[in-house]
Formats: sequence, structure tokens, C-alpha cells
Amino acid sequence: MSKKAPSEDEKFLFVDKDFLNSPMAQADWSAKKLVWIPSERHGFEAASIKEEHGDEVLVELADNAKKMTVNKDDIQKMNPPKFSKVEDMAELTCLNEASVLHNIRERYFSGLIYTYSGLFCVVVNPYKMLPIYSEKIIEMYKGKKRHEVPPHIYSIADNAYRNMMQDREDQSILCTGESGAGKTENTKKVIQYLALVASSHKGKKDSSAGELEKQLLQANPILEAFGNAKTIKNDNSSRFGKFIRINFDVTGYIVGANIETYLLEKSRCIRQAKTERAFHIFYYMIAGAQNKLREELLLEPFSNYRFLSAGHVQITGQEDNEMYEETMEAMNIMGLTEEERIDILKVCSTVMQLGNIEFKKERNQEQATMPDNTAAQKVCHLQGINVTDFTRAILTPRIKVGREVVQKAQTKEQADFATEALAKAVFERLFRWILARVNKALDKTKRQGASFLGILDIAGFEIFEDNSFEQLCINYTNEKLQQLFNHTMFILEQEEYQREGIEWNFIDFGLDLQPCIELIERPNNPPGILALLDEECWFPKATDVSFVEKLMNTQGSHVKFAKPKQLKDKTEFSLLHYAGKVDYNATSWLTKNMDPLNDNVTTLLSNSSSLFVQDLWKDSDRVVGLDTLAKMTDMPSGSKTKKGMFRTVGQLYKESLAKLMTTLHNTQPNFVRCIIPNHEKRAGKLDAHLVLEQLRCNGVLEGIRICRQGFPNRVLFQEFRQRYEILAANAIPKGFMDGKQACCLMIKHLDLDPNLYRIGQSKVFFRTGVLAQLEEERDLKITVVIIAFQAQARGFLARKAFAKRQQQLTAMKVIQRNCAAYLKLRNWQWWRLFTKVKPLLQVTRQEEEMSLKDEELLKAKEVAVKVESELKEITLKHTSVLEERNALQEQLQAETELYAEAEEMRVRLASKKQELEEILHEMEARLDEEEDRAQTLLLDKKKMQQQMQELEEHLEEEEDARQKLQLEKVTCEGKIKKLEDDILVMEDHNNKLLKERKLMEERIADFSTNLAEEEEKSKNLTKLKNKHESMISELEVRLKKEEKGRQELDKAKRKLEAESSDLQDQIADLQAQIADLKAQLAKKEEELQNALARLEDETAQKNNALKKIRELEGHISDLQEDLDSERVARNKAEKIKRDLGEELEALKSELEDTLDTTATQQELRAKREQEVTLLKRAIEDENRTHEAQIQEMRQKHTQAAEELTEQLEQSKRVKSNLEKAKQALEKETSELTIEVRSLIQAKQDGEHKRKKLEGQVADLQSRFNDSEKQKAELGERCSKVTIELESVTNLLNEAEGKNIKLSKDVSSLSSQLQDTQELLAEETRQKLQFSTKLRQAEDDKNSLQEQLEEETEAKRNVERHVSTLNIQLSDSKKKLEEMSGNIELLEEGKKRLQRDLEAANTQFEEKASAYDKLEKTKNRLQQELEDTLMDLDNQRQIVSNLEKKQKKFDQMLAEEKSISNKYADERDRAEAEAREKETKALSLARALDEAQDSREELERANKALKIEMEDLISSKDDVGKNVHELEKSKRGLEAQVEEMKTQLEELEDELQAAEDAKLRLEVNMQALKAQFERDLQGRDEMGEEKKRQLVKQVRELETELEDERKQKALAAGAKKKLETDIKDLEGQMETASKGRDEAIKQLRKLQAQMKDFQRELEDAHTAREEVLVTAKESEKKSKSLEAELMQLQEDLAAAERARKQAEAERDELSDELASNSSGKSALAEEKRRLEAKISQLEEELEEEQGNMEILNDRLRKSTQQVDQLNNELQTERTTSQKNESARQQMERQNKELKAKLQEMENQVKSKFKSSISGLEAKVAQLEEQLEQESREKQAAAKSMRQKDKKLKDLMMQVEDERKQGEQYKDQAEKSNVRMKQLKRQLEESEEESQRATAARRKLQRELDEATETNDAMSREVNSLKSKLRRGNEPSFGSTPRRIGGGRRVVEDASEEETDSQIDFNGTKAAE
Repeated sequence: MSKKAPSEDEKFLFVDKDFLNSPMAQADWSAKKLVWIPSERHGFEAASIKEEHGDEVLVELADNAKKMTVNKDDIQKMNPPKFSKVEDMAELTCLNEASVLHNIRERYFSGLIYTYSGLFCVVVNPYKMLPIYSEKIIEMYKGKKRHEVPPHIYSIADNAYRNMMQDREDQSILCTGESGAGKTENTKKVIQYLALVASSHKGKKDSSAGELEKQLLQANPILEAFGNAKTIKNDNSSRFGKFIRINFDVTGYIVGANIETYLLEKSRCIRQAKTERAFHIFYYMIAGAQNKLREELLLEPFSNYRFLSAGHVQITGQEDNEMYEETMEAMNIMGLTEEERIDILKVCSTVMQLGNIEFKKERNQEQATMPDNTAAQKVCHLQGINVTDFTRAILTPRIKVGREVVQKAQTKEQADFATEALAKAVFERLFRWILARVNKALDKTKRQGASFLGILDIAGFEIFEDNSFEQLCINYTNEKLQQLFNHTMFILEQEEYQREGIEWNFIDFGLDLQPCIELIERPNNPPGILALLDEECWFPKATDVSFVEKLMNTQGSHVKFAKPKQLKDKTEFSLLHYAGKVDYNATSWLTKNMDPLNDNVTTLLSNSSSLFVQDLWKDSDRVVGLDTLAKMTDMPSGSKTKKGMFRTVGQLYKESLAKLMTTLHNTQPNFVRCIIPNHEKRAGKLDAHLVLEQLRCNGVLEGIRICRQGFPNRVLFQEFRQRYEILAANAIPKGFMDGKQACCLMIKHLDLDPNLYRIGQSKVFFRTGVLAQLEEERDLKITVVIIAFQAQARGFLARKAFAKRQQQLTAMKVIQRNCAAYLKLRNWQWWRLFTKVKPLLQVTRQEEEMSLKDEELLKAKEVAVKVESELKEITLKHTSVLEERNALQEQLQAETELYAEAEEMRVRLASKKQELEEILHEMEARLDEEEDRAQTLLLDKKKMQQQMQELEEHLEEEEDARQKLQLEKVTCEGKIKKLEDDILVMEDHNNKLLKERKLMEERIADFSTNLAEEEEKSKNLTKLKNKHESMISELEVRLKKEEKGRQELDKAKRKLEAESSDLQDQIADLQAQIADLKAQLAKKEEELQNALARLEDETAQKNNALKKIRELEGHISDLQEDLDSERVARNKAEKIKRDLGEELEALKSELEDTLDTTATQQELRAKREQEVTLLKRAIEDENRTHEAQIQEMRQKHTQAAEELTEQLEQSKRVKSNLEKAKQALEKETSELTIEVRSLIQAKQDGEHKRKKLEGQVADLQSRFNDSEKQKAELGERCSKVTIELESVTNLLNEAEGKNIKLSKDVSSLSSQLQDTQELLAEETRQKLQFSTKLRQAEDDKNSLQEQLEEETEAKRNVERHVSTLNIQLSDSKKKLEEMSGNIELLEEGKKRLQRDLEAANTQFEEKASAYDKLEKTKNRLQQELEDTLMDLDNQRQIVSNLEKKQKKFDQMLAEEKSISNKYADERDRAEAEAREKETKALSLARALDEAQDSREELERANKALKIEMEDLISSKDDVGKNVHELEKSKRGLEAQVEEMKTQLEELEDELQAAEDAKLRLEVNMQALKAQFERDLQGRDEMGEEKKRQLVKQVRELETELEDERKQKALAAGAKKKLETDIKDLEGQMETASKGRDEAIKQLRKLQAQMKDFQRELEDAHTAREEVLVTAKESEKKSKSLEAELMQLQEDLAAAERARKQAEAERDELSDELASNSSGKSALAEEKRRLEAKISQLEEELEEEQGNMEILNDRLRKSTQQVDQLNNELQTERTTSQKNESARQQMERQNKELKAKLQEMENQVKSKFKSSISGLEAKVAQLEEQLEQESREKQAAAKSMRQKDKKLKDLMMQVEDERKQGEQYKDQAEKSNVRMKQLKRQLEESEEESQRATAARRKLQRELDEATETNDAMSREVNSLKSKLRRGNEPSFGSTPRRIGGGRRVVEDASEEETDSQIDFNGTKAAE
């Protein structure tokens, strides 16, 4: 069966199954160990593994069989051919970069641009139109599942649509990619598909139907006109991201749509690159606007606009005026009125006119002026504002500074910036307005939208040379989208594994990207990049540099944050994204984030006379103006309360992205990744490195990395059993078995590692690479089976052939025997009689008669059988006919009954029809009424829509007001909180005062009882005083010691400073040395440049010499071609000569025959003989001239050859000299570069050491300063303690004085105390309490003393530590001095090493490459750690199997090779025999034809001899003409030959082939001549004489041919000479290569020396490292001491706290003592009471009245103090009352505001409560997820640390492998250079071959022309013959035959020569 050929569109969708199932490809893959190796040109190349040497592998490339060594880590596995051009790359058994790239490349070259990669659909831009988007294709994909049809964007769209309909879940399609990758086109295709599939007007004929779908399709051209532009990469690049949301109803019809945009590139309005354009609309408008509209819009030519920097850049295949008409039509369809369209175009015109406003500086000031305001007038006219106001607003805007409004003059730069910012803002607002209008048109609310399908078209990940704020935003979105993909992908994987019941630990790979996302978007603790940027926007005098510094400080230690290695600018920083490291430049980020505008201009525009402009600028109050910026600068740094005044670009974008991500999280995403194949926009070309980079950036490789973690390859049980049952043939028993059980048995039999597979419910799951292994084993098994089958088949055939041969042998023997018997009997008479009699006998005829009778019988039987069969058939037909008749009768009866019933039904239906018609009329009337109602409802709806719009506007205003109120609320709440705090503080203070008052009152009562105890206390205090005095003396001693220590430290500091100055001097010396070295370097560079100039001159000379050589070679080829043309001409002349000679001979013979006839004939004969002699002479002269010319040409040729050889030798000498000079120069340059590098390294080392020393000095100084500060603090504390002690002593003295006075009072009041014993009991309790407190105070003091002692001890320890540090410093100085000595030694070693620096340079490069390799290996190891663990167990089994397979395969290969060689030999022989036979047959046939023709012509020739004689005279002139024509043709040929100046060797080969053909023809000629001579010998003797003459002529021709051969031999000799020269050159090349090998050996020796030097260097490094280690240890010790110091300080602080507590208690005691005086008032009152009782004691009282007066004075003082306290209390109460009243007022205001806020919030929140609750629940879930993720992250971090340790071990192992790899790399580079040279030679040879083919074609043309001239000559000869024939008589019959025969031989020879020429042409063509 022949397969149906695929159609045009199917070619670009379906894979060729024959290609996939080809056994040849499978065999090739299994035979060769094919792998992928990295390639610079193709990304990866296929190669087969030949040998393995440790970590390096010898590999042979599949394309050119070139061998090379590659590191094992660089090799990637190749998939079996079964997986080539696979539709889903997740099915690949070997998932790696090379396989993915190869699959995409193969599909792309086959025209298959769509490929699945797991969840992704990868699209490669074809750069041409493909026939795969027609309605036929849409029908093909409609309703089909993903696996049923090939990959396509329609399949993605259809699956999304079907999932939405079935699951009622919202869908999204995410298209990402670079600019020019085809995102916009694919989104268009999705919309086109959905518009066709889900259109609501299917089946309707209404003209208005389908308006929504039409509008949806027409929305795109409008957005493209205003948002797309031509870039370098793309002619129609979308300069914004968009999310198109298409709403569907329950039935699946499109209800409406909504479009959201992100990151419009506003700056494209202002400036573009050279070949780029601004937005399309500007060009459309200028090209397409007509006269009236043009005048109205004030349009000018393209070149007049400054913002259109490149002028009119035309796009190929697009006319701007036509596109203008299309956009206008699209706007019309979208429902935009004519006025609105004109307003839009006016705004576009203003944007362009703003660029034409020019500002200039004033002479003596920086103030800007506008000398020409025509452009400003145009702008104001278009926007409907006043010109003077506009110019004032631009040049001198009004700025609010504090409460005043000031006019500030602007500079030229500020004015330019303001106009550019205004232009950008105007266009952005216009774009937003158009988008809102489009959304309004698309938002149809007739039907309820049940679900939606969103299409996201956004730029992919971007890594440019200069990455700014826009790139950060784009990369941030892509991080979020990639996280979404990772999350959804593994959720789907987990669902699959759960369905199949597989054990699987869920890993959320979305967490991998969380650190980077948090780094960008985190709001606080620590703040992310966007939060920091917003914060910096509010700080005064903040710059981009301060922002980056702040970022470095806050996020410097973040995992995903990095500082760039080479800081070009202070505003640079790097982020580690999932797609790679991106360097960002933060210049002008603050202005981009704030997006400031001139608010004076915006207010003007908001009050414009144009309503459209007013609408655009209705929210101008929210613009970041000049006054807000001024307020920002005036605002203090701490106040952040007014942060919500305006929204930054970062905040807005973050919010919009958050909304987008929430919508996407609520949808089921479908991912489309668009890829750009090349930057040249060429179809069919794919740049491998570009595609790989995009695959990384698009996250395709990230997705594959995630896929590798699981089980990506899955096979159904039936398919697995069907394909791989051959590997486990005996494992499954016969009979039925379940698929799962069978698979389990098979896998057990295969001994697979359990980690490599999982068995589910319906499928077997495998890890990557397992299926490839199974495929290999299956191939081997199948090869074994097929070999056995072939062996059996061959054995069977051989046995059959042997049996046949045996039968043939026996038959031959029988035949031989019968033949022998027949030979004996045939002459025997009896046998003859027997043979004659036997036929006459009847016995012999009986058998014949019997056979005849048998034949008749058979015929009769056959006739009888036929008759019987016909009878049966007839009877059967008869019965069937009867049955049919009966059935028909029954049917007739049934149909008659049915007919009756049908008539009854018809009557009923007619009645029903009448009833239904009546109902229909009623319904139609109702319908009319309903339509009227619908119209009224539509009017109501429009009114409601207007009301809705007004309400929405009102809502927006209220939202603005709400935000302002929220801000005010925040400020008010802050104030309220402050006031509340103040009130609380005041209340606390009041409470404290009340408590203190109560305490004071209680203490006054208590202290009357404490008088007795005071004496004891005074004693204790004296003791304490003594103690304190002793402590003070000790502290003074310590102080003196500390001062001494400080002096010592000062001395040490001075020493350190002196040492640092010495070090600085040394550094200065080093810098001077570096300067000297730089000067030397500059000199060397000058020398190098001179040497390079010489080299260039010499290369130019060399090129000139090569050009001369080529010219001379061309000259030689010209001369050779001249020679060939001369030879051809000579051959032609010889042919003509022969023909003329033959004709002459014929004429002579005829003349001799006719001599006897008449005298007149004799006269004629004499005349003719004279003419013949003249002709002969002329021919001889021509021959001589030809020979002279040939000799001259030979001489010229030999001279030219000699000159060429001389020039060649000279050029060789020059070349050798040049090469020597070049090598010397290269050596010098390499030495210089090595010296430079060594100097740079030395400089870097010196600087590094200097920095380290400076750092150490700074550390020491800082430590010294700290110790000094600590000393100062201790001194201050000591002074404070002494002061406190003095105050305590003073208090003690006062207390003693008071005690003395009190003792007197006590003696007087002892009598009164007896009555107050009851009170004393209570007072004793209090006394006990106070005593306990005193004891505690004493304990505290003791502890303080102990702490002080500890501190002194710590101080001593610190002093000791300082002394140890000084000792260490001196040691380190000594080591430094030793290091400086070592440095000097190293410098000497450096001078020695400068000679051998070539090797060092190579090693440096090797190390760099090794470092790169290490990084690669690190990445590789991270990727393939799991694979290696899995493959370890299987490797040994695989190796053993592979060895067996290899042996078998080698045997098979050897057998197949031998068989193929035999077949090839047999085929060659057969072809050679066939050719020989064909040539023989053709030659014989020609000979026969020619013989017959000659006979006929000889008979005719007798009659025409006389006519020929007469015509001979006239033919002389013709012959002359022919000679002239020949000369002309010769000149033409020479002219043509001059043009053919290439390829001597190939022409010589062709000449040799021609000579061979000529020789063959000569052999054939001789054979023919011999035959003709035999024929003619019997006829005539005259013919024999003529033949002899002809033979003589032939011999002469042969001698001439031999001469030509000799000349050719000479040419061949010259050629051989040239070949010998070439061989000599090759010998020289070999010697040069030997020299190179010797140089390599020397290099290796030098490398060995270098290694020794390196060892010495490493020893020095180790010594230095030991020093560094000691330094680090000292640093650690210092840090530990610092920690101890910190602890001591903390202890000191604690001691101070305790001291302060003690002081507080002391103050309280003093207060109590003071209050005792006030307590005496109560005692005085008691005295008055007791005066009556103590009348007897009046005398004693009089004595003590003086004491009482003193007490009264004290009482007055205390009362005064109490009054003062009361006054203060009252003032505080009044203030507190005022505060309370203010607080109450604030609370009332607060309550009112809260009530208003609640009302507003209730109004707003009533709509959003459900969504907020849902969001809160989601937030809670997310927080839980975050906690889980943080835990998992910690676990992952632990595992990462373990892996890092393992990696370090592996790195140590890899270091040894590096060196070998580097050596191999050098060899590979050399081989690459050699390869490039060979490629160049190949290309040159190809060019030469092309020239040769051109020359060959010209030669063919010349040969054709020569054949034509030959034919013309033959025609002329025939005409001469015919003339001769006419004049001849019939009597001369016998002689002409002979003459004609002779002539015919010559003609045959000439014809054979022409045949040979034709044959030569044929061979040429074949070649």
C-alpha cells in the first residue's frame, strides 16, 4: 500500500514517521557511542566515544571524523533516534541542554516551529509565513486533546478553553520572550482562534452579530499603533506588556473583554536609536493625514521634528498612509467619534511639537530663555491654553516653600527636562485614556460573564550591557512568573504521582526563587530594593549613589545580592536571578521612580478650554510637582508620616503586579515561551548560543532541571510489555497476566535499581536515562535474533542450492550417457530401420488415443458439473423470488393499514396547526410588546450607565478624599497617641506625688520613733566613712598606676606611628619602582608597535609576492591554453590538409585515366597540376608559419616557467625571513606581556600587603583609642565616686550635729516618751524594717566594693593584655621586616623568571580555563549528583554488556566489510565488462553501416568525377575562405583562452584523458584500415597504390603526433619538477614541525623549571600564610579580650546601676532626715496637750524653751516647703485639667472622625468584604506556607552545607584533573588553528574547482563550435563531390570504386575523430 503524501500545511505540523522508525539510524546510534560535546559554532556537536583516559575522553566528531579529547564533565548523553524530533521534550530520556537544543533545531529546520517542553509550549520565530493558521487548521484543532494533535498555539488555546468550560476554572495563557520572538503574533493567533471558536453569532444571519468579536480583533491595531515601534530586533515591537482578559458566559460565548497594560516605554517618544522609530502613530499621522486635517493638526515634515531623531525610517512591506487608514477604521469600529479621533491626533501632534521648543542660556546668568516661541504657540493652540502662562510656567514656575509661594527661575537643563517629562506624561495619559475607551467598548454587559480566559503578552527576562530600572521591573515580573510555573508544574506532578499511588516527597521549587523576589519586594526587616528606593525618594539630598550605598549596607550579605567584580560606577550592583547574574546601573533611578512633572503646567492643562485635555489631566493634583519636591528636601529625615502623599512608579507597578499575580494564581496557567532564532531576521537560520541563552532566560531549562528531580519518562503497561518483553522473554509465564504483574516480573528480571523506577496504577515511571539504557539492550537483543535468523536463512538457501546442483549433476550424467549411446547407434543400420518402423506401429498410437479419450472425458465431466451448478442456482433464485413475492404482499397489506392511520393523523395535525398558528399570532404580538419594553429598558440602561459613570467618578473622588482622610487620621492618631502618652505620664506623675505625700506623712510619724536608732546609725556611718576614705586612697594609687600605663601606651602609639610612616615610605618607594616599570613598559610597547608596523609591512610585501605568484600562475595557465588552442587549430589544419590530399589523389587518378581521351583534357590536367602545386606550396608555407609560432610559444612558455620558478624561490626565501622575524617579534611580545603581567601582579601584591598593614595599624589604633576611652571613663567614675563620698561625709557630719541636738531634746522629752510607749511599739516594727533596708544597703555597698576590686583586677589584666599585644606587635614588625627581605629575594627571583615567563603565561591561561572548567563542573555536579548516585551501581553491568556487544559488533562489522568489499569488486568487474562489450558492439555496428554506405557511394562516385574536376578549380577560393575563417576562429579562441586563467592541473588531466581517447580511436582506425585493405586488395591494384600513399601520409601524421607527445612529455616533466618543488616544500614544513616539536620539548623543560619556581613561591606563600594565621590568631585573641572587656563594661554598668540604687536610697534617707524636722510639728501639738499634765515640770520646760524655739524655726521651714509643694500640685492639677479637657475634645473629634470613617468604610467595604475575607484567608495560608517554607529552607541550608563540604572534597580531586585538561585544551587549540588553515585551503580549492568548471564549460562550447565548423567543411566537400559527379561519364566504372573506397576510409577516419570528440565530451560531462 502506498502512503498518501502529506499536504502543504501538514508538512509544517506532523513529523515524518519513516524518519523516526528508520532502522539505519537506530543501528548507527547503537553501534557508535554517540554523545554531545560543546562546540563554539554549533553549541553542541555529535561525536562518538573512542577511548577513555580517566577524566578525559577521546572523541571522534560525526561530521568530519576529526578526533579530539574532551573532559568527561563536558560530555552530555544523546537520546536514541526514537526520540528525535519528539513533540514533547519532557519525554526525552536524556534531559540536558544539548538534547533540548538539538530537538528544537531539528524541528525548526523541518518547519516545525512549535514544541512542547512539559507545561511549556516553545515557539521559534520562522521569519516567514507558514500555512498553519487557516480555518481548516482551526477546525482540525477544535475540541481535540493535547496529545491527539501536533503542538500548536491553537492546541494551547483550545485546551485552555475546554478546561474553562468543563472545570469552570479561569484560565490564563502566558506568552513571554525577547523582542522579536513572536509574542504579539501568537497572542493575535489565540484571539483569532477564540473569536472563531467562541463567537456568539454562530448560526445567526443578523448583520450586527459578531460586533464584539470584530471589536476584539480590532483592538489590537489601535494598541499596536500607539504602543508598538520599530526596534533593531523587530519591526513591530510591543513597547508595553498587556494582559487581555476575555470573559465568557455559561454557554461558552464571548461576553466581553478587558485589557490591562504594564510598563509603557514612554522615553521612546523623546529619543530613539539610529535605525529605530518612535511609536507608529506619529509616522502614520504625518504620512496619512489629508490637507484640512493636516492644517488643523499643524503637522510638518518628518525632518522638522526633533523627537523623531532618525527622521522617516521606512518599514519594509508596510505603507504608513495605509496603516493610518486601518487604525482610523479600527477606531471607528471601536466606537470612537470623529471629534475624539481628532483630539487624540492633536495630543500626538503636541507631543512632537514639544520637542521643537528650544531654550537658551542668558549671557551672564544660568537662567533659561525662549527666544523663539512658535513651537510653544502651536502647543498651546493644540492644547487650548494661554501662551504667556505656559512660558511663565516653564521658565519661572511658582513653588510653595513653607507657607509662601515663590517664583523660581529655571536653568536650560531644567527647562529641557520639564518639556521632555511633559511630553512623556502627555503620551502616557493619552495611552491610558485610549485603553480605558477600548475596555469600555469591549465590556458588554448583556450577558453574565461566568469565567474568563486571560492572555499575558509581556517581555521576557532581559540581560543587557546597561540594565536600568525598567529591566529590574521586567526581571522581577519574570521571577514571579517563573515561580508560578515551578509551583504549578510540581503541583501537577504531585497530582500525577498521587493518582498513580507513587511514594513521593513533595518539593516546592517555587521556593528557590523566593529569596530573589523578597530581595526586590520586601517592605521591611530589612527593606528590599523597591522599598529602599521609595525611602530614598523621601530623604533630603538623596542621590543614586546614596541609594546604592544604603542597599549595599542593608542587603550586602543577602544570598542573591552581589557586588560587581569590576566597578565602573558607584551606582552599580548585581542580582543573582534564576536566569543568571544581572548587573544593574542605578543612575537616575530616583527621578524615574518619582516621575516628577512641572505642576504649574499640569494645572494649566487641567483648566484647558478643550474638554478632552481636561479629561486627560483631571487628576493633576496627584502629580509629583516642584513644591512637593521642595517639601521633601525641607522635611526632616525621621518624619515619614506624609509618605502617602503621592505614589511612586515602583509602588504602582508592585501593586499592579500583585493584582496580576493574584489573578494568575486564581487561574490555571498555560505557558508559551517565544524564542528568536537569530538577530538577522533570516528564515532557516538558528544561532545555537542565542537560543540556549533564551532557553535559560525563559526558564525552559529550569523546568527541565525540575523535571529531572522526578520521574519524567512514563510508559503505559501495555506499551512497556510490547516493546521490552524481548529483554525478559522467559520471565512472563504463558497465558493471560495482568499488565502490572507482567511489568513487575519484567523489571525484576532486568535487575533495575529500585530508585530508578516506580510502578503506578496504569504506568511505569522512570528517571532520566533509563529508557535509553533499555533501548540499547533491546537493540542488542534484536541484533542477536536477526543474526540467528539470517544464519538459518542463509543455511537453508545454501542447502537448497547444493541439492539443486546435485540434481543437475545426475541429469548431466544421464544426458551424457544417452548422447554416448546415440553416437554409437546412429550409424548402425538396424537402429535406423527401428527408428523408421516404430512410428508406423499402432501400439505407439494407443497411448495417444487414450490420452485424447481421457481429455474428452474430462471435458464432458466439466460440462456436467457446470450444468448441475447452474440448475442449483436457478432453483435457489426461484425460491428466493417466491419468498420476496410473499413478503411484498405482506408489506402491501401493512402499508394500506398505515395509509389509513396516516390520513387520520393528517386531519388531527391540521387542526393542531390552526391552533398553533393562533398561538403564534398571540406570541408575535407579545414579542412586539417585549421589544418595545426592551428598547425602553435599553434607554434606562444607558441612563443607568451614565449614572454608574458619575457614581464611579464620585467614588474615585471619594477614594481620593478617603486617602487624604486616612493620612489626616494617621497624623491625628499620632497626635492623640502623643497626648494620651503625655496624659498617662502626668497621671503617673500625680500618683507618684500623692504616694510621696502619703509616704512623707507616714515618715514624719515614723521618724519620731527613729531618734534613738539614729545614734547607732551615726556610729555605723562613721565606720563607713573610714572605710570610704581608705577606698579613696586605694583608688588614688590605682589612678596613678593607670596614668603611668597611659604614658606607656602613648609611647607605644608614637612607636607605631613612626613604623607606619616608615611603611608609607616603603610604599612610596614601591610606587616609584612601579612608575619606573610602567615607563619601561611604555618603551617596550613602543618597540612592540614598531615591530608590529614592520610585521605589517612585511605581511604586505608577502601578500604582494603572493599576488605576483598568482598572476604568473595565471599567465602560465594562459600560455598553456594558448598552446592547447594552437594544437587544436593545427589538428584542424591537418584534417583539412588530409581531405584536400585525398581529393587531389582522386583527381590525379581520374586525370590519368582520362589522359588518352583528348588533348584538351591534358591541357586541363596540366593547369590543374599547376594549381595543385600552388596549393601544396601554400599549405607548406602555412605549416612552416604554424611550426614557427609553436616554437615561439614553447620558448615563451619555458621562459615564463623559469621566471615563475625563480619568483617562487624568492618568495619562499622572503616568506622564511618573514616567518623568522615574526617568530622573533612574537617571542619579544610574549616576553613583554609576561613582564607586564608579572609587574601588575607584583603591584597588586604590594598594594594588598599595604592595605593589610594599614588595616592592622588602624585596628591597633582603634583598640588603643578604645582603651584610652575606657581609662577616661574609669577616671570619671573614680572622680564621681570621690565626690559622692565627700557628699556622704558632709551628710554624716550634719547628721551628727543633728544627733547632738536631738539627744538634748530626748533628755527633755524622756518623761513624755513614757506616755507614748504604745506608739513606740508600732514604730519599732517600722524601725526593724528600716534596719533591714540599711543592712541591704550595707550589703550592696560591700558588693560594690568587691566589684570595684574585680574591676581593678580586670584593669590589671587589660594592662597585661596590652603589654602582650605590644610584644605581638613587635613580633609582627619583625616578621614584616623578614617579609620585606623575602620580597626583595622574590624580586630577584622575578628577574630570573622573566626569561621563562612564556610558560608562566600559558599556565596562567590554563588556570583561568581550569577555573572556568571548575565552574562548569560545579554546575554539572550540582545537576548530575543524583544521576551519578543512580548510575554507579549500573555502570559495571553496563560495561560488561557493552564489551560483549562490542566484540560481537566488531565481528559483524568485519564480516560485513569483507562481504561489501567482495560485492564492490564484483560490481566493478561487471561494470568494466559491460562497458567493453558496449564499446565493441557500437564499433562493429558502425563498421557495418559504414561498409554498406561506402559501397553505395562508390557506385555513385563513378558518375560524378568529371563534375568534381570542374568544381575543384572553383573550390580553391572557397578553401582560402575556409582558411581565413579558421584564422578568425583561432583568434576568437585565443581571446576566449585569455579569459580562462585558472586550473592548470585539471586541464592537463583532461588532456591526458583526451589523448587516451585519441589513442583508442587510432587503434580502431588501424583495425578498420586493415579490414578495408583486405576488401580492396581483391578489387584493384590502383586502390592498393593509393592506400600506400595514404599510409605514408598517416605515418607522417603519426610522426607529428609523436612530436606533440614529446612536447607533452616535456610539459609533464615540468609538472613533475613543480611536484618535486612542492615535495621539497613539504619537507621543509616537516622540518619546521620537527623544530616546533623541539620547541615544545624546550617549553616543557621550561614548564618544569617554572614548576620548581612555583614550588619555591608556594613555600614563600605558605610562610606568609603562617604569618597571616598567627596574625588571625592574635586578632581572635584580641576579639576575645574585647569580648571580655565588653563583659567587664557590662559588669561596670551593673555596678553603676547598683550604685545609683544605693544613691537613691541614700537620698531617701536624707529626705527622711529632712522630713524629721517637719515631723516635729505633731510633737509640738502633743506638747500643748500635755502642758496641763506637766505643770509640775515647768521649770524644766523653761530651760528647754530655747530648744523648742529652734524646733519651731525648723517647723516653719518645713511648712513653707509643704506650701510650695501644694502650689506646685495645684499648678499641675490645673495643667492636667487643661490636658484632660483638650483630650476630651480630641476624643470627641476622634469619635466624629471615626464615625465618618466607619460610614465611608461601610460604604466602600460593603462591596469588598467577601474579597477581603478571602484575601485574608489566603494571606493566612500564605503565612503558614511561608513558615513551612522557612523551615524547609533551613533544612535545605543544612543539606547545602553538607553538600558544600562534599563539593570541596571533589574540588580537591578535580584540581589534578585540571592540569591535564589544560594541556589537552592547548593541543585542541593548536589543532583548531590547523583545522582553520585546512578549511581555508579547502575553500580556495573549491573556488579553483568552480573556476575549472567554468573553464570546462567554455571548452565544451569551443568544441561544439569546432564540430560545427567541421560539419560545415564536410558539407562543402560533399558539394564539391556532387559537382564532380555531375561532370563524369558512366564508362569509368571500375576505377572510381577504388578511389571512392580510398576516400571513404579517410572520411570514416575523420568521422571517427569527430565521434571521438563527442565521446570525449561525454566523458567530460560524466567527470
